[in-house]
Amino acid sequence: MGKIIAIANQKGGVGKTTTAVNLGGSLGVLEYKTLVVDADPQANATSGLGFDPKNNKNIYDCLVNDMDPAEIIMSTNNPNLDILPSHIDLVGAELEMINLPAREHRMKTALDKIKNDYDFIIIDCSPSLGLITVNALTAADSVIIPVQSEFYSLEGLGKLLNTIKIIQSRLNTSLEIEGILLTLYDTRLRLHNQVVEDVKTHFQDLVFDTVIHRNTKLGEAPSFGETIIMHDASSKGAINYLNLAREILQNNNATKLSADDKKITLGDEH
Repeated sequence: MGKIIAIANQKGGVGKTTTAVNLGGSLGVLEYKTLVVDADPQANATSGLGFDPKNNKNIYDCLVNDMDPAEIIMSTNNPNLDILPSHIDLVGAELEMINLPAREHRMKTALDKIKNDYDFIIIDCSPSLGLITVNALTAADSVIIPVQSEFYSLEGLGKLLNTIKIIQSRLNTSLEIEGILLTLYDTRLRLHNQVVEDVKTHFQDLVFDTVIHRNTKLGEAPSFGETIIMHDASSKGAINYLNLAREILQNNNATKLSADDKKITLGDEH
């Protein structure tokens, strides 16, 4: 049975979609069958994996019309990686779901139908704490919180952690924090180094060892409809996300990698 991991932060521009797509791609090349669920009306994960969000059935049909996600899921050009696409219609789903029974559990009900088909299901949440994100956190086994390496990005973290506590107490008692992921990190900036140090000091074991560096190839890959692994496997961004995938596998006892093999050494920047 697959593990469902939500990527959530109500602040935009912190790397949620980049993390969902490229963590999924990295798990795929490590031979773990993975599904990315695009739960953001902007549908950036869908277009970033090479699909036109206007032309397909999508997660809206699962949440509102009870369609089986197996009828909608599409394969990508990344090994072992599928996508459950999104659409701008998802904006209206929250209003349409208000009067539906068990409205907070609609995504869980949908994903339970295909959970056994995957090793990992990664949910890309929208930058809000609305009903769709609540659905994602209710369906998830754990949550990854991307945090940009700047002080402003820390301001909403307390609110998100409080929301997670509410979900844990009322809707999903088994929800865990998979980890806080520091993103868009530039080693040359003193401010970034200070934020990384502060976050690791304050949250300690909740913070991933892996840090995602600012990398131009990560920004280029979506325009080609590719994960960073398929776009440029030797780039710093690809190595960062492979290391994150390996760290998650280690934390979940899903790999027999030795300590020496756990992390790939960064080479030159690309």
